[in-house]
Amino acid sequence: MTTFPGSTRVEMVMGMPVSVDIRTALPARELTPLLDDAFAWLRWVDDTFSPTKEDSQIGRLNRGQTIRQIPELIEVLHRCDELSEVTDGWFEARINGRIDPSGYIKGWALERLSRALCNAGAVDHRITAGDDIRVRGSAAPGKRWRIGVRDPRTDVVRKVVFAHDLGIATSGGAPVINPRTGEVRHGMGFVTVIGPDLGLADAYATAAYAMGPLLARRFATDLSREGLYETLFVLPDGQEFSTPGFAHHSGAAARLAG
Repeated sequence: MTTFPGSTRVEMVMGMPVSVDIRTALPARELTPLLDDAFAWLRWVDDTFSPTKEDSQIGRLNRGQTIRQIPELIEVLHRCDELSEVTDGWFEARINGRIDPSGYIKGWALERLSRALCNAGAVDHRITAGDDIRVRGSAAPGKRWRIGVRDPRTDVVRKVVFAHDLGIATSGGAPVINPRTGEVRHGMGFVTVIGPDLGLADAYATAAYAMGPLLARRFATDLSREGLYETLFVLPDGQEFSTPGFAHHSGAAARLAG
């Protein structure tokens, strides 16, 4: 099979291995600085938004200290407030008097990075950070990316998604707080949301997990009706439920197309 050249780099950022896989045929003199800039951006996001770093802007905000008026910080806090309203408070970055945008920030950062790579000419790429994945372009000439949706508890692949342009976010690998009680949500296996914006998919997956199975199915059905975001649920006992559009990316038709 014909393959793309390109380059892949993996570094530890945000406490996890992050992979940037560029398949576009670009010369090394362009690829190397692109990858340097990609990881510099992700480290800046971590240093700015991590709630556990004392000198991050979020850390300073939570302690009532002076913060810098960074446009990205204002954008993220505003978007988190919007997402809280859209999800009826099930996505909530302000819990117990503290701000923690973790349910949105990783997806947002990867989405921004993906757009930057496209603008720089690296239109064929896959970015992976934990359970968040953003793909664009092709994995090989004429071939869609093939992405395994893994159960974050067992690492078992439950579905395979084929796409040229998609964000895939999975919630359930780390504790999710029920914003109504302030306690960790139990009773869900994992939730995967796919759609055009990884930041929104990340937040929707977090919200759906926090809701619990019954409310989450209704929420996912409403999202699916809008035609942009599709959802897969796997319960602790292994039962699955997915919205109809999810099969368009993972069924036989998707495999033949990709």
